[in-house]
Amino acid sequence: MPNLIKNNQITVDAWEVVAKDEVATNNDQIFLPLAQIDDVKTLITSGKQAGVWLDSDTDYEQLTAISKNVSVIAINFPKFADGRGYSLARILRDQCKYTGELRAIGDVLLDQVFFMSRVGFDAYSLRDDKDAQKVQAMLETFSESYQTSVDQPIPLFKRRG
Repeated sequence: MPNLIKNNQITVDAWEVVAKDEVATNNDQIFLPLAQIDDVKTLITSGKQAGVWLDSDTDYEQLTAISKNVSVIAINFPKFADGRGYSLARILRDQCKYTGELRAIGDVLLDQVFFMSRVGFDAYSLRDDKDAQKVQAMLETFSESYQTSVDQPIPLFKRRG
């Protein structure tokens, strides 16, 4: 069952997210926890696709170094009420100038993906119980946004000219 929306397209998520207390497998596409970032670099040099996943409580001071070392970053939303991942995404895109894939993982809900896209997420790993087509449709919920954000740096009043 497809459970990844990437660049507004539904696809199968072949990436494995390795938990903090687990050991990496032989999967060719793997997200390792931040504590294993040196292993991510090793996997990349050996030809595998590897990225790092961040918890919502990751220290902002680490983001610049992280963004320079990996091309795929996943941010974990441990529960729907934890909005710190939005801040991490915005800092990565705006301040760190991160241009790689930024994926939301964990408790990614239908009504949050539009707002996740506004702060810079371009991929959403969905739980098996979520309907990918409904989630994809939510990315098109609003045709205009008043406020500035990563996806639209010019406010509406200036765009209306």
